[in-house]
Amino acid sequence: DDIDHLGNRRLKSVGELLQNQFRIGLSRMERVVRERMTIQDVDAITPQALINIRPVVAAIKEFFGSSQLSQFMGQVNPLDELAHKRRMSALGPGGLSRERAG
Repeated sequence: DDIDHLGNRRLKSVGELLQNQFRIGLSRMERVVRERMTIQDVDAITPQALINIRPVVAAIKEFFGSSQLSQFMGQVNPLDELAHKRRMSALGPGGLSRERAG
């Protein structure tokens, strides 16, 4: 079998990619909460003082802003938008590499 054949590749859905980023953000937030729980007084702890959503938001923004799988859609005309939605690349995580693609 050809390892570069698209039949041997697994296409990750958008939901799965976002789930991974969300999981990264939640683990970062968990680490911050655990650190704050060790520092603050047990009697004075409130959820508002412990939980900060910024790590989760940052992980999602990082995905949409810097991932090679995410790009801004041109909205010059309806055909441009349609062409953009039809494009799909086999490059990226779990796909072909530029060296093997030829």
